[in-house]
Amino acid sequence: QLRLVESGGGLVQPGGSLRLSCAASGFTFNNYAIGWFRQAPGKEREGVSCISSGGSTNSADSVKGRFTISRDNAKNTVYLQMNSLKPEDTAVYYCARTPKGYCGRWASLNEYDYWGQGTQVTVSS
Repeated sequence: QLRLVESGGGLVQPGGSLRLSCAASGFTFNNYAIGWFRQAPGKEREGVSCISSGGSTNSADSVKGRFTISRDNAKNTVYLQMNSLKPEDTAVYYCARTPKGYCGRWASLNEYDYWGQGTQVTVSS
């Protein structure tokens, strides 16, 4: 059974850091691109970052220079290192799998076929 499980969310002060993890199982992990999305209350889900099977990355302009996506194929895990967090980063963060090895139109929800349950990130003093 294919699963994606996010972890690492929590409450952090502005300027702080968190590292989110997306643990995958049930498929050949290193063949697929994985994306991170987020959804704030009352807003649409938006793409944050994506990493291809080969390690190429894409990120939203709003997080460039602050967030870094990476993957460890030996652990079937994708990470999202989030630094210099801002209150506007507060959201539920989701990871998702594309049915292909590249990110392509990575910010489009339609590009993804499986989703995790999400992890809450709250940035507040």
